[in-house]
Amino acid sequence: MVVGQVTPVRSNAVENRVAIFIDGSNLYHALRDNFGRVDLNFPEFISKLCAGRRLFRTYYYNVLRDPSQRAEGYVEQQQFLDVLRKTPYLEVRLGTTKLLQGVPVEKGIDIMLATDLLHYGWNNLYDVAILVSGDGDFAYALQAVKNRGKHVEVAYFESNVSKDLLDVADNWHLLDSNFFKGLWRGKRRRVRRTRTPQRWTQQESAQQEAATPVSQ
Repeated sequence: MVVGQVTPVRSNAVENRVAIFIDGSNLYHALRDNFGRVDLNFPEFISKLCAGRRLFRTYYYNVLRDPSQRAEGYVEQQQFLDVLRKTPYLEVRLGTTKLLQGVPVEKGIDIMLATDLLHYGWNNLYDVAILVSGDGDFAYALQAVKNRGKHVEVAYFESNVSKDLLDVADNWHLLDSNFFKGLWRGKRRRVRRTRTPQRWTQQESAQQEAATPVSQ
């Protein structure tokens, strides 16, 4: 070795423990908008992201649909979640929605994902964190675990990604048609578009609540 040469720890080493954090809403909409389908084979998807490395666990985050708003959509989501829960070493984390001026808004998803990312990193339960999202709100949390000596990777769609995420990542997974070859569960089926909850920051939510009249 040359004196003064730095040899970085490889994030693709097979002994590394990988934790995957999936922003479910972000992934769903990106799949629907880019490919017109959402029937992703999650075990194969996870395996491809791990690339031979050891999986610690996968965490999937989304909001639970309100059955009173659209019963059919609620049933479809429950069926989808049942499939997810049968995926080995995958845990489902569900947030809620709140109506603000008649618009369903996601509550708590970003905070849950960022908290888990930090908690498991601080407790040294993984070596590499893979974030499946294009949301730049997670950039600071990724930088925090990176500062703890963890490697961070971002799996993203080119049409839906924050530059802040790409800048902080050590490695990248471009989720394009080539990546998804062989990762679908069946023949292509048209996806029905439904009204989905908006995702607001805490500040935006507080501002909106303050502007909403209180009924007497």
